[in-house]
Amino acid sequence: MRRIYLLIAVLAIACLAGAVLFAHPASTGTVTGKVTFTGTTPKMKPIDMSKEPSCVKLHSTPATSENVVTGPGNSLEWVVVYVSAGDQGSVPPTQKAKIDQKGCVYLPHVLAIQVGQTVEITNDDSTSHNIHAMAKANQEWNKSQTAGSTPIESKYDKPEFIALKCNVHPWMHGYLAVLNTSHFAVSGPDGSFAIKDLPPGKYTLTAWQEQYGTQTQEITVGGGTTSVNFVYKATPY
Repeated sequence: MRRIYLLIAVLAIACLAGAVLFAHPASTGTVTGKVTFTGTTPKMKPIDMSKEPSCVKLHSTPATSENVVTGPGNSLEWVVVYVSAGDQGSVPPTQKAKIDQKGCVYLPHVLAIQVGQTVEITNDDSTSHNIHAMAKANQEWNKSQTAGSTPIESKYDKPEFIALKCNVHPWMHGYLAVLNTSHFAVSGPDGSFAIKDLPPGKYTLTAWQEQYGTQTQEITVGGGTTSVNFVYKATPY
């Protein structure tokens, strides 16, 4: 009889272990929303590229500065939206993030990456550029890149919003958002963004815009879709 009870106990433990092993993980959630503005539509200055005719030819319409880019429905593009608190962290991706220089502008204007992820910078123009990454928490660097040369690679150990500029073409500006989380997005031309694969829980969500600063919201994510919108107050210049 004792052996029978022992066998039953062993089978029960095995069944319990199997249930834990094959249990489905909690469903992850998605945060979606839009970034918009109220107030006067900002006016961006036209860029004078006359000293670089090869770049002028690559723009069907005159290029303008991109520190505030608006779209339909008072939307704001190039706003970084990311989880600033509550995330458990993750290993940085092995896939390289890329910035191109084409038409004497940075493409994309704002690039978000994770701490420890490699960034590859290429020069697609027929002229030379001098990339200056004006980091403060990380190491600052300044490198020349001739037309057709090999890509420049960089990696960052600390979270920071790093301004990029070209010392050859003073109108060239961009940003590299180095984040402590893999849960981030950059708003598109219609102001929309989507952050996927968030485990259920409470988080702080932050939006960063290079001219208007940051906003934060506390959110609770379940297994479905959570809607969050950010609204900035715009100034004319």
